[in-house]
Amino acid sequence: MTRPDDVLIITGRGNQSAGGIGVLRREILEMLPSLKRRGIVESWTEHSPGSIVVKLAPMSALLDAPRRRRDKQGTTRPSRSAEVLKGLAPGTFQALRDLAVRNLDSLGVVETDQFVEQEMAHTFSSLVAGIPEGPRREEMMREAIRQAMEEEE
Repeated sequence: MTRPDDVLIITGRGNQSAGGIGVLRREILEMLPSLKRRGIVESWTEHSPGSIVVKLAPMSALLDAPRRRRDKQGTTRPSRSAEVLKGLAPGTFQALRDLAVRNLDSLGVVETDQFVEQEMAHTFSSLVAGIPEGPRREEMMREAIRQAMEEEE
């Protein structure tokens, strides 16, 4: 799977809406600044009166985005506890470990098992927050890890 750089969101012009003002368009435009602060969206521009082009942020922006107190209650801060890693498939665990080691190396941290486990837990918690529940969740996690690794190459 290849990650797209730009996404075209077709909102419609709102011609059939009350007053000719598109509700969907307004809601999406109000949501985009929050998605930018969270490291999901890099930028957006009007493509036409009925569509918006959204440039997705790199995976590293999602990992580096600060958590805000006013985010929804269900949003949790990234964990540093290795407990969150229990139950991962061996392939996912190894990929996450490789990414953690790479992250620590880029910071100049001498890797020790404790630092690697903490970085793995932190990275896992950051990534899993953006992955929906479901039967393909771990597969989607491996894809997110792969994308993060590719961005750092």
